[in-house]
Amino acid sequence: MTTPTVDVHAHVLLPQIEALVADHAGYARAKELDARRNGPAALAVSGPMVRDRLPRLTDVTVRLAAMDAQGVDIQLVSPSPSHYHYWADAPTAEKVYRLANEATAAHCAQAPDRLRGLGLVPLQHPGQIVTALDHALEQGLAGVEISSHAPGRELSDPAYQPLWSRAEETGAILFLHPFGCTLDERLDQWYLSNTVGQPTENAVALSHLIFSGVLDRHPGLKIIAAHGGGYLPTHIGRSDHAWRARTDASAGCAQPPSSYLRRLYFDSLVHDPRVLRALVEAAGADRVLLGSDFPFDMGSSDPLADLPAAGLAEADLDAVRGRNAAALLHLSPA
Repeated sequence: MTTPTVDVHAHVLLPQIEALVADHAGYARAKELDARRNGPAALAVSGPMVRDRLPRLTDVTVRLAAMDAQGVDIQLVSPSPSHYHYWADAPTAEKVYRLANEATAAHCAQAPDRLRGLGLVPLQHPGQIVTALDHALEQGLAGVEISSHAPGRELSDPAYQPLWSRAEETGAILFLHPFGCTLDERLDQWYLSNTVGQPTENAVALSHLIFSGVLDRHPGLKIIAAHGGGYLPTHIGRSDHAWRARTDASAGCAQPPSSYLRRLYFDSLVHDPRVLRALVEAAGADRVLLGSDFPFDMGSSDPLADLPAAGLAEADLDAVRGRNAAALLHLSPA
């Protein structure tokens, strides 16, 4: 029996969600803000890029053929982060998460031996989150995808305590995938909104979870950080120094920040074998999972080919390729 190759960072596009919100004034304002944050040059590239990849994002047959070409046995499929719609009022937010959960589950059900799914929860309405998580699990999904923050709330906000408790209780996976960056127009050229913005948001969100003590209170959480956790794992020494040197930095968490990296999971999508090797050294080979950001242009079209250059031991390579994810998702060997 062999361990399946598992990609934990793959997306599905759900046009029905965009149709649902299209007539809302909040949607128009959100699109305007997104346009300002990214800049016109980025939008001019992103539109055709997404259109070109639409079959891989929506058609299961096309997805499976692409997976076969990559040598990927199983994908953990999450909605495109563009579907978060954290601007939405409570009634609209409920419609969005229900549709996202049900549509993602239906997509994955077309190839249940090869696709696992994640749903969405409305971080902007903490009172709905547990119900939304339960709804995702009821559809047979493995958990939910969340962004790095919601308007006016960081992940350290006490309002999210019920989410952490319920996710820990149920064993649900939480996939931390930022969308947008609060540095706004400072990153509106050269696609800095993504290349700098995404790893920055990852680092900020994980720091809130660590320094606030969320991971102390909920050691059983199963959190996967996209993009290798951003800048935090390879720059964690500065956090450790602050924790030792300053009482304000150490007030919320019981251990040095670097120790919490081994309570988190990280995908392998760092685009540099040296960084991947450093990530494995910082978090442990049992905490890094294959991730491609399928099928977007900021992902990897050949994620397995990216691994050998990191110089990992054979056992560590096998763990990243699929053994860790198979254990996390309770998959049986092929």
